[in-house]
Amino acid sequence: MSGAEATLVLRLGGPLQSWGDRSMFNRRDTRPEPTKSGVLGLLAAAAGRSREEPPGDLLGLRLGVRVDQPGSLLRDYHTASDHRGRPLPQAGVSAKGLQRPTSPVKMTHVSQRFYLQDAVFLAALQGPADFIATLAHAVSHPAFPLALGRRSCVPSQPLLLGIRETDLEEVLRTEPWQATATARDRIERRSRSATVDLSVTLDDPAGEDAFNDVPLSFAVRDRQFADRRVRHDWVSVPTGFADPDESANHHDPFALLGW
Repeated sequence: MSGAEATLVLRLGGPLQSWGDRSMFNRRDTRPEPTKSGVLGLLAAAAGRSREEPPGDLLGLRLGVRVDQPGSLLRDYHTASDHRGRPLPQAGVSAKGLQRPTSPVKMTHVSQRFYLQDAVFLAALQGPADFIATLAHAVSHPAFPLALGRRSCVPSQPLLLGIRETDLEEVLRTEPWQATATARDRIERRSRSATVDLSVTLDDPAGEDAFNDVPLSFAVRDRQFADRRVRHDWVSVPTGFADPDESANHHDPFALLGW
């Protein structure tokens, strides 16, 4: 990595997250890991940028995401109706600017929203060192409230893990495992392995997959996205658990008897 570059490290964890890239009409999906548009949107909010401001310099950041705790999928089922018993209005308006009632009459609107619950991701962004330092300060002193994909998804602490003077791949391999204490205890009871294999996805022009989540515009009425090539891989990260063989060598079955 060039000496003029650095890597920003974020921990994206919270009760709920939602990283949609194909949401439409009555269904709002989530990807199983953070989108680039979602992560860059978080940084733009931290820096106090408006939705109408072009992402510009943020698009040059190289992103890598490590799945430290995949969480589980939650479906939120919504219904909406008029408490007065009237038909729901259409989305469109008349020449007078008034919403017409639905035709045929629709009394209840159904929608479904999907979230990731109890998930934890490590997101690393590599770019010019000065710019990375500016973004790190913005994340620790955000101008706007920060969210994990949707406004209602509040991140838990810590969000900013710091700046590393190494490249993206090295950060994904060496950064400590960020799973919650509950998840770590559950995995430790099942297997006291010294390492855990975690999946990673990172920007790579020669990558085998493509995502349409590079934000060219965050404007509410003019959202635009471009493709990026990504590479999927696995990294082995230390768990911090004691070596089971070593523990067995020091276990004395007669110790409780005082022998």
